[in-house]
Amino acid sequence: MIFKTLALIAFVFLSLQVFSQEKATIKVKVPQGYAGIPVSIGLDEFPGLSGHELTLTEVSGGMRTHVPMQEDRGMLYWMVQPGEVSREVVYELAAGEYEDRSMSVVYSGGALIITSPEKNLLSYQFETMYPPAGVDSAFSRSGFIHPLWSPHGQELTRVQPKDHYHHYGIWNPWTHVLYEGDTVDFWNLGRKQGTVRFADFGLSTTGSVFAEYKARHEHVVFRKEAEEVALNELQTVRVYNPGDREYYVVDFEFDMSCATESPVKLLEYRYGGFGWRTTGEWNNKNSTVLSSEGKTRKDADGTNARWCIVQGEVGGDHAGVVMMSYPSNYNHPEPLRIWPENQYGRGDMFANFSPTKDKDWLLEPGENYVLKYRLIVFNGNFTKEQADAAWESYAAPLKPTVLKN
Repeated sequence: MIFKTLALIAFVFLSLQVFSQEKATIKVKVPQGYAGIPVSIGLDEFPGLSGHELTLTEVSGGMRTHVPMQEDRGMLYWMVQPGEVSREVVYELAAGEYEDRSMSVVYSGGALIITSPEKNLLSYQFETMYPPAGVDSAFSRSGFIHPLWSPHGQELTRVQPKDHYHHYGIWNPWTHVLYEGDTVDFWNLGRKQGTVRFADFGLSTTGSVFAEYKARHEHVVFRKEAEEVALNELQTVRVYNPGDREYYVVDFEFDMSCATESPVKLLEYRYGGFGWRTTGEWNNKNSTVLSSEGKTRKDADGTNARWCIVQGEVGGDHAGVVMMSYPSNYNHPEPLRIWPENQYGRGDMFANFSPTKDKDWLLEPGENYVLKYRLIVFNGNFTKEQADAAWESYAAPLKPTVLKN
């Protein structure tokens, strides 16, 4: 009888242990003004849940709310909802089924399009786009983003404008480059010195929280005898699901390496790197610029910034983008290239984080060089306080903690 009792006690104890391992409590301290940015935690924090399908629930004031989450490469991702006051948010992670409202990666018309369940968000053009009839084919390009859509569906990018046929939405070429004794311009295609082109795709990822693609770009030097790739670039773009929010987040990572045994020196020049030619609807009457240092369209050009908001009226609505530079980037806080208010008489808009605007950057063979940027794409208005909070959460992401049950 004693042995049966002891066996029953052991069984109950082990059952409680297993049950306790099938859920975990997570806490996130959210500062005031937090703009609802993604957070993540390693799945190795939850050994008792290994091998289970997982579900995440926010527990607040007696209410339990399902939270979309995504597992990817040993990490768990979700979005913390924005709030105007600092607070602690508590979640329960447990074994169980969840509703998968995955984002999608769709290939159509030479483009990779990232969509949420309700809308198109971003289109990456991997096939070569040629200029209009009668324009030199030297202005053709691949490997750029257009359109970038606002959450309400307005196009915020522009390609091949008559004033600059080499402008392609959001793109990342370098303007003044020293390679094997020659200076090469990968930006101004009309000079016919070089270009940047799509080479191939890496893996793409989809889920309830984000979709991501990886694309390899070649920075090609044009020579009389042949073309030569001087610089390889792996571009990783991750787009987070907007859900029912009036904004969404796009993260960029550019991993650059020399393609030969020769170094590549990015020479000081007034523009180059991560550029955005904005919608043609914007001008100096219906759009604004504000940088992290309080600079506006009048005086932002040539100043350094952690972030820059460009926003205005478009399609009968109001929309914009917050451009953010990551702290580890070369020459951070980065110099801005912002077109003057009188550009073409009406104030057409172009914005550019240009780390080589005021200094050279030498890229050595055998080394990798990384630039990271985040865009917050929104409808409505974005304030300086919101941009500051969003940048802080980008520079120093919130760190969830696991509580002992």
